[in-house]
Amino acid sequence: MKKRAVKKIFLLMLFMFVSYHTVGHAEPIGVDLNLSVGGQQAPSEYVGNIKLLLLLTFLTFIPAIVLLTTSFTRIVIVFGFTRTALSTQQSPPNQVIIALALFMSLFIMTPVYKEVNSNAIQPYVEGKLSYSQAIEIGSKPVKNFMLNQTREKDLALFYKVAEYEKPKDRYDVPFTVLIPAFAISEIKTAFQMGFLIFVPFIVIDMIVASILMSMGMFMLPPVTVSLPFKILLFILADGWHLVVKSLLESFVR
Repeated sequence: MKKRAVKKIFLLMLFMFVSYHTVGHAEPIGVDLNLSVGGQQAPSEYVGNIKLLLLLTFLTFIPAIVLLTTSFTRIVIVFGFTRTALSTQQSPPNQVIIALALFMSLFIMTPVYKEVNSNAIQPYVEGKLSYSQAIEIGSKPVKNFMLNQTREKDLALFYKVAEYEKPKDRYDVPFTVLIPAFAISEIKTAFQMGFLIFVPFIVIDMIVASILMSMGMFMLPPVTVSLPFKILLFILADGWHLVVKSLLESFVR
């Protein structure tokens, strides 16, 4: 048995040695990638290449667009408040919270994007609409969603600072004004919901702290004792279901 074991170890070491030298002395694989915009014969071809370059540059702003034009901001802030109120530190972890907020945003925004796809994207692909017409028609469902969640006070703030004229129609509101107004409205709404989530857990912390002080246990942190009770209350109340339900209903108007 010992000889077999030694033989297996020797063969394994020989295999690793051969593999190392094979990989180490292998010829590198070269990739020749050449990107250029030369060779055009007409000015219109240059314009097309410039549009492609601008489109690729615009793709870098997609994360900011997802954050500030959808329901993502409100959802992720409320989830953060919920975790802080429970005093569970990194449970659930940030990856879970962000992923859940992302898929909930996708669920909430699906009707909007379906409307954009049917009214703007598909007609543009089929050649029934021009680029400018598709942008104008496709922006209406997005603006409609954002305006339904934006406070008039926040919208008026940016109009006043920019000294813009009041829009004749709700769809005349430019995105440069609508996006920041929508963002601060979402943050305020999320903080309001977070405050309501905090209240019952603060009561538990106060009760536990009062009991510990009355018993003379000054050295024991109240959070350590109240944490199991807060988790138990959250489980009995089916807290995550209530939080998600409140978030979904807050976007229904």
